[in-house]
Amino acid sequence: MNKKVRVRFAPSPTGPLHIGGLRTALFNYLFAKKHGGDFLLRIEDTDQVRYVEGAEAYIMEALSWTGITYDEGVGKGGNHAPYRQSERKNIYSKYIQELLERGEAYYAFDSAEELDAQRKAYEERGETFIYNWHNRQNLTNAFSLSSDEVQQRLQRGDAYVVRFKMPQETLILHDLIRGEVTVDTKLLDDKVLFKSDGMPTYHLANIVDDHLMEITHVIRGEEWLPSMALHVLMYRAFGWEAPEFAHLPLILKPAGMGNGKLSKRDGDKMGFPVFPLEWEDPITKNISKGYREGGYLPEALVNFLALLGWNPGLDREIFSVEELIELFDLEKVNKAGAHFDIEKIKWFNHQYLQKVPLPTLVADFSSVLTQKAITISQDKVTQIVALVRERATFVTDLWELSHFFFEAPKEYEAKALKKQWKEHSSSILSQLIEVIKGLTEFTPVIIEEHIKDFITKNNLGLGQVMPLIRLALVGEMKGPDVFSIIAILAKEETIYRLQNLLQYPKE
Repeated sequence: MNKKVRVRFAPSPTGPLHIGGLRTALFNYLFAKKHGGDFLLRIEDTDQVRYVEGAEAYIMEALSWTGITYDEGVGKGGNHAPYRQSERKNIYSKYIQELLERGEAYYAFDSAEELDAQRKAYEERGETFIYNWHNRQNLTNAFSLSSDEVQQRLQRGDAYVVRFKMPQETLILHDLIRGEVTVDTKLLDDKVLFKSDGMPTYHLANIVDDHLMEITHVIRGEEWLPSMALHVLMYRAFGWEAPEFAHLPLILKPAGMGNGKLSKRDGDKMGFPVFPLEWEDPITKNISKGYREGGYLPEALVNFLALLGWNPGLDREIFSVEELIELFDLEKVNKAGAHFDIEKIKWFNHQYLQKVPLPTLVADFSSVLTQKAITISQDKVTQIVALVRERATFVTDLWELSHFFFEAPKEYEAKALKKQWKEHSSSILSQLIEVIKGLTEFTPVIIEEHIKDFITKNNLGLGQVMPLIRLALVGEMKGPDVFSIIAILAKEETIYRLQNLLQYPKE
């Protein structure tokens, strides 16, 4: 690569950023950083009809939360500002004029009604209407009108569009992921590039902006693959060098739900988010779930998305952003779509939660306890979080995993109580209470030593004693190491809970 690598993420602000779009931004970012290049954010808002209030700010916040930082673009500026297409409106007319003068584009005055009539006529014949070389002369445009008629219409202020003159040839293209792509341009239509209201369509604005911003690689979703031929031909029509193209595979529905593209409906149906952040629709006020608000860590989401359609070929799955940058290679991106797997992203979140510094988790969990009006020493909270964190996937799981430290059981799991309570259980619990009372040191090691000594001396089995203690302390047969629970609860609370189970009515 002789030129400095420059890539861009160019979303339209028509709603919240889908995680498929976030993955596109991530792959652009990784590629740019791998090659010491620049990553740009450009907002493509030429379609004002579909513009949604708040969507642009949402996109920027999602990138910020996930650490996908851009070098120049909306909100940051740069040498190629402005980066919002609606603010670049006056740029495009010059370039459409250039295409017209080169004979690569032409004026068309067909009304919507005329085009609808053409489509219906084609449908009646069992054909599909395509506006291109085979019927240009029969439609209302610069091919069927004289130069004088075209000028008269323009001076009169008639509504018009400018269409690209699609050539007739077999085009051989190269995609960095898909390899050679052959396109018969005779089957493509003459796309609209510019409208009489002065606004360019996506195709013109996209090509002009990429050229002016010196974009060297266009890395985008598979849905744009059909536009690749048009874009390459437009570069040729301008006499510009085209960037290299790479079209990423789709993120598909979870396995078992078909091979279609992952949609918000799929997420709603299965109870998982498809957006990085929570989104409130400005019109309906409906709220869509977000990964951030769902307790997912941004590092986990980034790691998960990086491996959704790309495989570095190593026998591990946990990678820091720095490692992802070093390993990233477009040639290792799969052509086929990748099925979304909510259990897999939960697995990633669990792995990353274990890496969060203990003081950070303690601070987060302390906030939960404050909301519940629970007062406890920081030292105790630290001990509790350290004990249960390995079972947690989300910070919110910490309460479910440790609630019994803060509130004694009021009742006991019926099946467990029936199974564990035997003829000698009352005697065992009474003696255990005395063992606990006699302890002078209250560490897990000392507690374990004395309880196991009690079990051995009384010719008891662990299964006769340990489940009873767990049931008394937790209320059910779950939780971390029993001796650690006792140490944290301390002598008085442990005795209180053992006595509660002893006195609890049994059937």
